[in-house]
Amino acid sequence: MLATLDLVSRAGFDMAAAAPPDGPLAESLGARGIEVVPFTIRAGGATVPQSRARELLAEILRRRQPAIVHANSLAMGRLAGPVAYESGLSGIAHLRDIVRLSAQAIRDLNRNVRLLAVSLATAEFHAAQGLDAGRLHVVHNGVDLELYQPRLATGYLHRELGLPPEAMLIGAIGQICLRKGFDTLVRAAELLIDVLPQAHYLLVGERWSGKGESLELEQAISAVAEGPLAGRLHVTGLREDVPHLLNELAMLVHPARQEPLGRVLLEAAASGLPVIATDVGGTAEIFPPDSRAARLVPRDDANELAEAIRELATNADLRSQLGAAARRRMEMAFRLDAAAEALVVQYRAALG
Repeated sequence: MLATLDLVSRAGFDMAAAAPPDGPLAESLGARGIEVVPFTIRAGGATVPQSRARELLAEILRRRQPAIVHANSLAMGRLAGPVAYESGLSGIAHLRDIVRLSAQAIRDLNRNVRLLAVSLATAEFHAAQGLDAGRLHVVHNGVDLELYQPRLATGYLHRELGLPPEAMLIGAIGQICLRKGFDTLVRAAELLIDVLPQAHYLLVGERWSGKGESLELEQAISAVAEGPLAGRLHVTGLREDVPHLLNELAMLVHPARQEPLGRVLLEAAASGLPVIATDVGGTAEIFPPDSRAARLVPRDDANELAEAIRELATNADLRSQLGAAARRRMEMAFRLDAAAEALVVQYRAALG
């Protein structure tokens, strides 16, 4: 959403964001000249009750009377849909998740005039569980092709990690949670210990969830990093240098168990990086078979994933071919300006 704001504004829409007034989001909005209207649904570490959150949002809408209320997530779409409807405003909900919904959540989301799914897979999943198919529209995310582009590796990541130049960096980026499938990658890496002695594995991301399963996964990864893959599995936490970090990798591996439309897949592809990903959610929409732009493997299959990693690691020509095809695919189908134009079309349609 942040990446499209400038282009949407240029199309004639005056943007304001109802959001927490402090923090990284407010700073990013301010840097783009977008007014932040204070709206916080967490207080003292607790979430404000839904009824109160809707009262706060209704008051903002009464004061501002926007032409469109665009909720930038499924959760916000559920919160805002009934409020926009009762205020006589056009509500749009952006569906960026593939999750099971309650009957009440479906009713709340269907109060929006339009439901924007980030992939056909996302739209079909939600239509099957009761969202109004007539309101569902697919708007793929776009990627900044200048920020993410092929560049020569500088070796800075090798130097930071204390690795020799011949070490092959294989990266995965995302939240440390079961949905991202990092445990499958770790198992695949263990299978390749003797096959690819030069391979090093980089996990970029942090755990956001406090669920027991996420804590156990983080602990299991740490145990492997200190045990079988000691010195070869590097868990970096959150990083701000991803656009340049991608250029230091030999390949990106994305073993997710579900993925509506993985942003990191778009970023890696735009960087000309060969990608191995699980064939789930909207990933095949990013890399359809005829594009020959990535290696797609079954989810939860460490053996297949290990074989794909081995194949790419031992074939520089194949890595180059996949990376070039991935970049072409982004230029053809996932340009940021095209994504912004598609969003503008939805805004205009919502206005009738």
